[in-house]
Amino acid sequence: MKTLIALLLTLCSSASWATETMHEQAREEITKTLHTFMEGASINSAAIHEAFWADELVYTSSSGKRFGKAELMSGVHASGEITEQPLTSYYTAEDVEIRFFGPTAVVNFTLVAHTDTNAGYSRQTFLNSGVFVQRDNRWQAVNWNATRTAESSTE
Repeated sequence: MKTLIALLLTLCSSASWATETMHEQAREEITKTLHTFMEGASINSAAIHEAFWADELVYTSSSGKRFGKAELMSGVHASGEITEQPLTSYYTAEDVEIRFFGPTAVVNFTLVAHTDTNAGYSRQTFLNSGVFVQRDNRWQAVNWNATRTAESSTE
């Protein structure tokens, strides 16, 4: 009986370790995907947007408008890629938190919109959350919510 209990405890701890290792690897992949997306969104790259958003995306903007991937991509294509150098506006992700629920990940972070022009520097923040699923060995957002915060600064 003691041997059976020891065996069960060993199996449980091995399964827990394997799950945590899988989650750590997935956390690194999602974090990299998010930062790559921030860089691509900063230049309005259609290819980056296309890869990041799942086809069945539901996006709720900070202005309270809800739409899908087709409408989002239409806006990306209409605006075109930004080629100016250096960039005067760009995005970063801060305070990234990732939680797993089976094969699904929920990502919460602060999106920071930086604008640096001759008129000065400004920073706007948005609380963002997204639901990610893994497909074809990559993580894609199927749901997204953005909320503008009261915190912003101009220097």
